[in-house]
Formats: sequence, C-alpha cells, structure tokens
Amino acid sequence: MDYWFAEIVTIGNEVLSGKTVNTNASHIGRRLTSLGFTVRRITVVMDDIDEIVSGFREAIDRKPKVIVSSGGLGPTWDDKTAEGLAKALGVNLELNKTAFDMILEKYTKRNIPLTEERKKMAYLPYGAMAVENNEGIAPGIYIYHNNIDILATPGVPREMENVLENFINKMLRNKPNLKYLEDFIYVENVMESALAPYVKELVKKYDIYIKTHPKSYELLRPILEIQIAGSGREEEIKVKIEKVKNELLDAIKKLNGIIRNSL
Repeated sequence: MDYWFAEIVTIGNEVLSGKTVNTNASHIGRRLTSLGFTVRRITVVMDDIDEIVSGFREAIDRKPKVIVSSGGLGPTWDDKTAEGLAKALGVNLELNKTAFDMILEKYTKRNIPLTEERKKMAYLPYGAMAVENNEGIAPGIYIYHNNIDILATPGVPREMENVLENFINKMLRNKPNLKYLEDFIYVENVMESALAPYVKELVKKYDIYIKTHPKSYELLRPILEIQIAGSGREEEIKVKIEKVKNELLDAIKKLNGIIRNSL
C-alpha cells in the first residue's frame, strides 16, 4: 500500500505539564486522516527554541508528506515557533508583507496600535507564505520544503482549525491518491452541544471526519453547518458519507431541528 505519511508537532509547556489536553493534535490527526494521510507520529515539545528546532528537524528528516504544528505563533516572548521553524530550515526570519498587511488591517479595524510585539507575528521564515486566520490575529505559516508541505498554526483551537482548513483548501500540494469527498448539512434550532454526543458516536462507528461549525450564538438562535468528509474508494466513501448523513438527519429530527438547503 502507498502510505502518505503525516506528522504533527505540538508546541507548548502547558500540554507537557498536563494543564492543557492536546485536543489540537486530535483534531489535526482526524482531519489529515480524513484526507487519506497516515499520521505516523505526534511530537510535543516545550516552548524552547532548541526543542522546537529539534522537533521540526526530526520530523523533516523522516520525510513525511505533511507536517502540521500548533502553538507558539503569538506576540509574547515565549511564542517561538516561527523562529524555530526558520532555524530548522536553515533560513532567516523576514518581515512578510502579506502577513504584515493581515495583522495591520485587524488591529486598525479595532483602533489598536501596532506595537513591536504585535508586529512580531508578521516575521516568517524566508520563502514562507502567510495563511489567513479568520478567527484571530496571528497568520499561519506555510512553506513547501524538500517536497514536504509544512504548516504552522496558532494554538487557540478555533484559530488552528480555521488556518488548517484554509491551508487544505488553498495551499496543500501533496494529496493522497484517494478520492476525497465531503457533504454538508445545514440546520437551525439545534445547539452544537446537543448534537455533540451523536457526532461522537458516529465518528467512532464509521471512522470518518465530522465537524460542526456554529454560525450563530448557541443559546439564542443556533445555526450549524455540519461537515462530513473522508477519503477512500469513491463508491465506498460515498456510501459511508450517505449513511452518516442519514443518521445525523435522524438525530436532528429527534432534537426538533430545522434542515436548510444552505446558510
């Protein structure tokens, strides 16, 4: 079998200490698996420049198709992922105009001054591209190195998920030789938390990627976009997605949800 290997690097003392559960790695693993990758290793390293460099270099040396990291892209002194990735690749950090413009626009809209600490988030490894972060400030970092897609995402889960999706949809070069399919359900009047137990069981039952995307406030007028995705032989994955969709529709009916054709 032609395996398309992927690796995940999580950066953060809070994960190593047990203060924070590594849900980012779980999400990235599920998402990459849904695309047809085999996640071979998850590495967790400290907020230490040498450890970050080592984590990236060791992953690169194993020559996966994709490396995705989370954490360490913010404005504070201990956000060292960009520097660590640059050193691992043997390049310098540079002020990336696209990243700078993204950051400047967001702070300007909020009438907040652009300090040196905030400007720090616009320094990317030479040759890297900024990945839009629609849920926060710090852009993701994408670079194609030695035939490896390398993506660094922020540590805040909703920001990580957004940057990861933007990367998959717009930048990912290495794609497994499998058919990738996805479908969506749009529903009103069902809270994400109410549907969560059904989603959890279906993920276990079918080994498929299911993600609920809230489009309004949970307690006022809940609206959800539900994504169902997977890779495999076309007919097999079609059947699996259809089964999952039907079971989700049954669950939504029990919860008195209203199905919409679009948002």
